[in-house]
Amino acid sequence: MTKPRVGLWLVGAKGGVASTAVVGLCALRRGQAGDFGLVSHLPEFRSLGLADWDAFVVGGHEIRPARLFDEAMRLVSVSHAMDERWVTESREELDAIDARVRPGTAINVGPTIRQFAGPDVPTEETPREAVARLQRDLAEFAAANRLDHTVVVNVASTEPPVDPAAVPPTWDALDRSLDDRHSPLPASSLYAIAALDLGLSYINFTPSLGSAPEAIDELARLRRTRHMGCDGKTGETLLKSVLAPMFRQRNLRVMSWVGHNIFGNMDGVVLSDPANKKAKMASKDHLLREILGYRPQTLVSIEYIESLGDWKTAWDHIHFKGFLGTPMTMQFIWQGCDSLLAAPLVLDLARFTELAWRRGETGRMTFLASFFKSPYGVAQQDFARQFQMLEAWAGS
Repeated sequence: MTKPRVGLWLVGAKGGVASTAVVGLCALRRGQAGDFGLVSHLPEFRSLGLADWDAFVVGGHEIRPARLFDEAMRLVSVSHAMDERWVTESREELDAIDARVRPGTAINVGPTIRQFAGPDVPTEETPREAVARLQRDLAEFAAANRLDHTVVVNVASTEPPVDPAAVPPTWDALDRSLDDRHSPLPASSLYAIAALDLGLSYINFTPSLGSAPEAIDELARLRRTRHMGCDGKTGETLLKSVLAPMFRQRNLRVMSWVGHNIFGNMDGVVLSDPANKKAKMASKDHLLREILGYRPQTLVSIEYIESLGDWKTAWDHIHFKGFLGTPMTMQFIWQGCDSLLAAPLVLDLARFTELAWRRGETGRMTFLASFFKSPYGVAQQDFARQFQMLEAWAGS
């Protein structure tokens, strides 16, 4: 049996997460990376017949005029997040991927992101024209590399939130709105439409709107393809989804939960804009009330501290009541390299999604809920129970 060739198309292809994912993919192909951080390498998934790492061909869209090798080296020289040899030994492949990256779209991404757009990014397109151009890039990528399927993963910067009521509720209505230059659809949703309309798979790893609207889910089902999101769960929120069930199951009443987050990468720059930050804050803050069943006082802060580079630090203070109503406190500090926490999940998602394609599954891939802060179509926020959904899918 011929093994499929799989495209991995990264939106935000030269950012920290994308460049780390590519460097990691190259190291995995050389057999040098080990399997730390890779969910798809766990024993319960080894018999699934997931795509080998050498089956993937990488391309992408990017609005910034940057070189992938240079961006990867920033993680070495600025953030000290990985050994230089991981990047230098991957240089040939990084340069080859650079040649496959095309200008993205900056429609409705907000002024903070738009300021990074290079001169090759069109500024006068309608949403429909942008979708058509993105689709040409995807089709040419598939043809040039003889791909059987492509998984599009959005790892671009967080866009300002969009009022769901402003998005047409059906695909027919949304399709008609693409000719309107005043359409509220952001770039993340245009990438989703471009991919799903071609029958490709789409993953929204960001808090941006992406494929969340019902009309875009309808498109996915009409084209018999699949999608999932949103906002990769990698650090502080991952710990919340593990710890909050403990408080609920021990009947310890959480009175307040405060989380301060500081980091200095490109995401930090973008999230310094209150409009962009709003989408991220909503994604990080909602799960506590959904797990606990009540609404404690919460505060989430995200601040840009340039000197930290890609090292994200979170300090959480949990104030709760124990037996006889005695107030108690739990605190924790989480520090991790933002891109290195996210990148293996991107690779895992590509493998699981490719298998869902081979299985002929369509619509929202709810079995991937454990990867996301705000999983589409899933109310369950307990990480252990979300992971059981993935295990159940693997065993089906």
